[in-house]
Amino acid sequence: MTRFALSCAAALFALPAFADEKAESCGYQAEVVAAVQQARLDRVPEREVSAHILAQEPTWPERFNNAIPLIAPWVYEQKRRVIRKEDLSAAWNELCLQQ
Repeated sequence: MTRFALSCAAALFALPAFADEKAESCGYQAEVVAAVQQARLDRVPEREVSAHILAQEPTWPERFNNAIPLIAPWVYEQKRRVIRKEDLSAAWNELCLQQ
């Protein structure tokens, strides 16, 4: 994961330093990553990924929709074998919690 993508998302979702709120925010970010990863597996073109995900009415808070265009390039630059075999949302969540 590029530090740039993680830094952008972390800045976008900066919350007070309460551990529960940070864990919740990181969890929602991980859900966004999982949705983008699934869109990639479904062969949705990168330029259509936001519309595709939003059409599925995700359950995360609306402000996390802003992360889709920030996260999509990182997911779409991964090789397909990585997308098929790795859980990118778990990796994102772990890195987010470490920030």
